[in-house]
Amino acid sequence: MGTRSRIGIQLADESILSAYHHSDGYPEWLGRILRTHYNSKELAAELIDGGDMSSCWSEECWTNEEIIPGVKGVGPQKYGPQYYSQRGENYPPRLDTDLCEYLLPDNSEEFAYVFRNGQWVCYNMNQFDDSKLPEIVEITSTALAV
Repeated sequence: MGTRSRIGIQLADESILSAYHHSDGYPEWLGRILRTHYNSKELAAELIDGGDMSSCWSEECWTNEEIIPGVKGVGPQKYGPQYYSQRGENYPPRLDTDLCEYLLPDNSEEFAYVFRNGQWVCYNMNQFDDSKLPEIVEITSTALAV
């Protein structure tokens, strides 16, 4: 069962480049993974550049090969993104003009993440009031073991 989410990075012109993330999108897992393993603008951009994914941090990939030889800043390991492109599907990143467009209430994701000003911010898309942006949810600050 998936907890759908969207992972985005705010660009210099205020637009948001993002990718869909299917599994375990709640802040206690995905938020902590993003803060622990994708904690710079470069790492966040590299993650999103791969497009839509099943998971951003998995031991498995669609081809049963090592996903990546290592993740920058973490060291050699076989954890990494499980992109739909690895199984031959074409789901590139989405570009929204600004934060409001990125957080439109008609998206199907339950959580939306944005890397901006050097940190990750999580929005609960189920707590949406048409008159304002969705509620910001705290991401647990402790790192995960993997």
